[in-house]
Amino acid sequence: MPAHATAPILSSRTEIRRGATAPLASHPLADAFDLMGAPMPFTRNAEIYGENEPAEYLYKVVSGTVRSYRVLSDGRRQIGAFYLPGDVFGLETGATHGFSAEAITDTKVLVIKRSAFAALAARDYSVAQQLLAMTSCELARAQDHIMLLIKTAQERVAGFLLEMADRIQASTEIELPMSRQDIADYLGLTIETVSRTLTLLEDCATIALPTSRRVVLCNRPALRQLNS
Repeated sequence: MPAHATAPILSSRTEIRRGATAPLASHPLADAFDLMGAPMPFTRNAEIYGENEPAEYLYKVVSGTVRSYRVLSDGRRQIGAFYLPGDVFGLETGATHGFSAEAITDTKVLVIKRSAFAALAARDYSVAQQLLAMTSCELARAQDHIMLLIKTAQERVAGFLLEMADRIQASTEIELPMSRQDIADYLGLTIETVSRTLTLLEDCATIALPTSRRVVLCNRPALRQLNS
């Protein structure tokens, strides 16, 4: 179990658990998490696992939001990804975690032992196929993030807002669970640049900012043009 976990260790007697479902509810991959995953709560800013710790478990977000990050040698933090309800994280190519993971808000995750999941994938072709698709999606998301980091500040912020709107499945209004500092660390910008860029987009009537976390997408075509 992760170093900071408080839930009981998974075993043959405790692996059968029921948990809330999200976007993958009708898929065997989600069914595996719901049946075999141990529910674990994490409070705001609690560490789920640390960089270089053994990657023994996979995680599915039931509620809340998770960030993965690294602290660079100069002390700066680089956020690699945000995980929302229904997302699976903790996938690694090696035996240890390349990033740390923290709960942004009070969060509940389902935890399943990596070896148990691999054994299930070896027996169930549909689970194996979905695991491959999920891994490919995570790789594509990482590649998109790399491309985002070479764009201008306006392009980065516009791309981020469109990404979050798509993932939250919001038509015009999104409630961001992460802080502006989180957004800045994800986009490779300063918090001042993020705030200034959001204000600029608001002044141009591209977005509206009823609160610091709530964003109304007033002109999606303009955001897409910036992100193209």
